[in-house]
Amino acid sequence: MEVEQAVAVSEERRASRRAGRGTRLVRALDQRLPVSAAGREFLRKAFPDHWSFLLGELALYSLLVLVLTGVWLTFFFRPDMTERPYTGPYLPLHGTMTTEAYASVLRISFDVRAGLLMRQTHHWAALVFIGAIGVHLLRIFFTGAFRRPREVNWTVGVTLFLLSLLEGFCGYSLPDDLLSGTGLRTAQGIVLSIPVVGTYLSFFVFGGQFPGHAIIPRLYVAHILLVPGLLLALLGVHLTYVVVHKHTQWARPGHTNRNVIGKPLFPQYTAKSVGLFFVLAGVLTLMGGLLQINPIWAFGPYRADQVSVDSQPDWYVGYLEGALRLMPGWETDFAGHTVIWDVLLPGVLLPALFFVVLYGYPFFERWLTGPSPEHHLCDRPRNQPTRTALGAAGVAAYGVLLMAGGQDVLAYRFDLPMDYVTRWFRTLLFVVPFLTYHAVKRACLGLQAADRARLLDGAATGEVRRTAGGGYEEAHTLLPRAEAYRILVREVPRPRAEGTEVWRWFHRHRLRNALSRWYFGRSVEMPATPWERRRVAAVRAAPGEVPEEES
Repeated sequence: MEVEQAVAVSEERRASRRAGRGTRLVRALDQRLPVSAAGREFLRKAFPDHWSFLLGELALYSLLVLVLTGVWLTFFFRPDMTERPYTGPYLPLHGTMTTEAYASVLRISFDVRAGLLMRQTHHWAALVFIGAIGVHLLRIFFTGAFRRPREVNWTVGVTLFLLSLLEGFCGYSLPDDLLSGTGLRTAQGIVLSIPVVGTYLSFFVFGGQFPGHAIIPRLYVAHILLVPGLLLALLGVHLTYVVVHKHTQWARPGHTNRNVIGKPLFPQYTAKSVGLFFVLAGVLTLMGGLLQINPIWAFGPYRADQVSVDSQPDWYVGYLEGALRLMPGWETDFAGHTVIWDVLLPGVLLPALFFVVLYGYPFFERWLTGPSPEHHLCDRPRNQPTRTALGAAGVAAYGVLLMAGGQDVLAYRFDLPMDYVTRWFRTLLFVVPFLTYHAVKRACLGLQAADRARLLDGAATGEVRRTAGGGYEEAHTLLPRAEAYRILVREVPRPRAEGTEVWRWFHRHRLRNALSRWYFGRSVEMPATPWERRRVAAVRAAPGEVPEEES
């Protein structure tokens, strides 16, 4: 018994010495590289608790599902364009000449256990991933979360969106079926429309004449290596900027331009975020198992002399298809070169203009407002009517182009002449965004007026009272403090009027001043006492500034 006790004591001493050495090692490492302090600070980072901030996480977790399912699919896919007679399990295609790429996707779908589930889950996750990025960008745009100091992070996000479109197109083209081959043929036509260098670019991308034998292997390398590497690298940069600049937040009591109030990263926010991942993964798996998508066996292998009936691409490039279908057939001969405007304008210049506007918009708005402090409070879309109307008009134009991408299907289903449908969509492309812009701007101003009336009259109680004069009126009560706070705490930039002093011979900045008047000229003034105005100014004071009430 004594021997056993001595052995136990000896083992405890050895364990304590090992623990002591480990503690000293960690302490010495932390003194030279303070990872524990930084880790504790990072784990206590506050995340605002609002559903709109989960849109970015939906994109992140969709990407994680894409990586997991994509790695599994790489074990079975063969990026080879060598043609052989098909001898696989799908009997209707027996004896048909197919590429190894197409045959391997059929093998995944019919031979590999859970192969079709993985394929369809991967495809649905790709659509959700791109959609989540797009909606996330819209949320940032409409709430003004792209302003200083987040302009660089906005450009990173737009680049992530651009890369996600490229990644989706590369993956969409890999099966080498008739539908994806039609999309590749369209892409080659767009490249050829570039003046002077289009032919050289086409030969470079496809490795010779279309379709060649190099495009699928090249798309495969881009899809599993180059573009994902860039995506993951930029995602790391994007998240780093989020940590450095902190989150934006909605105006609520206690929320100011100098703090962030929310749940700490660990354990509260981590538990909710992990739960979101499992819910999203479960939903995508159910969609992959229950909702058929991209049945390539029904389309058949790609043939250069065939086009799939009712062929439309995935929704994220559907606007490009619609623009190509609506553009009239215009060509110009210039200096011995033929400029194909009906492909160049919608296929090259329109997407280029779209991304130039996305990249440049934060700097355009800053140019109109002038030097401004940091912004960490989100704008309510109604408080920036011009920005909101412009965004809504852009979404409306995208919707028209997306619908126009299926004008042949609409003409067939509704038994209408194709030319009639095309002309209608050409008209709607100009009319719908114009009407949307003015309707949304009026709606924003109307909502501001409704907020003003609520501040003046209070909230309706649903009770009807008789007045002293014998009439009847609805009873009102004071607005809750949180509601009044949300209405009053807002930023309303004034139109710029620089360089317009009377003593100047020439007025400077006329264009910027005119654009600033158009952008910020219309707003509804909110009733506020001098004390309330000072309080709003204190809430909106930028980090490092001393609010008037505290000075």
